Amino acid sequence: MEDTAATAAAPAERVRKVLFSVLGTSLDASRVGPDTDLWDAGMDSLLSVSLLVALEDEFDVEFPDELLTRETFSSVDRITAAVGTLVER
Repeated sequence: MEDTAATAAAPAERVRKVLFSVLGTSLDASRVGPDTDLWDAGMDSLLSVSLLVALEDEFDVEFPDELLTRETFSSVDRITAAVGTLVER
């Protein structure tokens, strides 16, 4: 039987991995939880575009225009939810 908790956590861990590879030392990984506001934590528009491209590469998806919002990229949870909707398509 598949471990659903581990399966659910996997996309979030992949999002975190991409997030910190793109943002590097701009954010302190130990201070970023699932609901941490990434904009308040130091992300800016240029970093968000880099993150978008890296996420599209990692998950082999393309973010549609309606998901290209500040809110979509405001936390690990919101990014993971957005990626989840794209992977299911």
